[in-house]
Amino acid sequence: MELPTFRVGGLSDKAEGIGLLSDVNLTVKIELGRTRMFVEDVLRLGEGSVVELDKLAGDPVDVYVNDRLVARGEVLVLNDNFCVRVNEIVAGAIAQPQRRGA
Repeated sequence: MELPTFRVGGLSDKAEGIGLLSDVNLTVKIELGRTRMFVEDVLRLGEGSVVELDKLAGDPVDVYVNDRLVARGEVLVLNDNFCVRVNEIVAGAIAQPQRRGA
């Protein structure tokens, strides 16, 4: 049995950065708005149905990462695709590193 060779000093500087997270999958959702409906109304939905949401056209959309609100932005159309331009990072969305000790 052959064991791998370990380097003294731990991980390289390159591996210690944000690059460690480059292949982590996150769920990103863009919320245009919400509404409440009875089951019978949902069952009647079909092609061409209109569902009224609680936001107005032009209102910012919410950007959620792993079900946590992190930003707000505006919907744009780019090359016939919808996209979101982030206009605001929500305060507290990016957790500060926790200090150890004391």
